[in-house]
Formats: sequence, C-alpha cells, structure tokens
Amino acid sequence: MSWDHFALLHARVEAELTKALQRGHGLGLSEYRALIQLAAVSGGCMRMQELAEAVGLNQSSVTRLVARLEEAGMTRRDLCSDDRRGVYSLITEEGRARLADATPTYERSLASALEQAGFDPLFTPLVLAVRGS
Repeated sequence: MSWDHFALLHARVEAELTKALQRGHGLGLSEYRALIQLAAVSGGCMRMQELAEAVGLNQSSVTRLVARLEEAGMTRRDLCSDDRRGVYSLITEEGRARLADATPTYERSLASALEQAGFDPLFTPLVLAVRGS
C-alpha cells in the first residue's frame, strides 16, 4: 500500500462522485462539500476563510465557489456582526433542499465507487481501511 495507490483511489472515487452529483443534481463536488459544511454548523454560516479550509480550497477558489452557490440561491453572504470586515456565507433553505436531494446520490455513488475499487487487488486494503473493516 503506497501513497500513490491512495491518491489513485481518491481520484477515481472523486471522479465518480463528481459525475453523479453533476448529472443528477447540477452540483459540483466542491459545491456539495461546501453545502455539507454550512449545513453542519450552528446557524448555517461560516466565515469565508473557515469554509475555504473546511473544503480544502484557497481563498480565491472559495470566493468563486460561493459566488456560484449564491447565483443558484443556495447561499448568501452576510457581514460579521463582531468584525465588519469579516464576511460569512450562509446556507439558504434552497441550499438545504438541494443538499437533502443530493445526499442520497452522494452516498450511493461513494458506496458503489468503493465497492468497485475493492475488486481491484491494488485497492482492496485501502478500501477495507476506509470502510473500517
């Protein structure tokens, strides 16, 4: 088991998740992950920098991501009441609804991608480790 094998498994699984979310819900994987993060926190809002860290993007990329989510009505921006320079991204009801619709697709696609990868002896130990088996 090597880092290269892990990276390859990760890339394959992410490609399947991306296809499923885009095809079924018009969502990118980063958009889905941002909605998951926002929905999981109290009040449904995070500072832009916190969101960037939570989804593994840089500040510039998360700004573009949030702009796409806002344009689709899934999030909105607000100023921080404690620090007027701080900007928050808040999930909207539309964002929560889209997330709820997409989550079963994400979970099925993840399970399917891992199951398929598990048939490849190169990935079997990694899939077992990910599943906690």
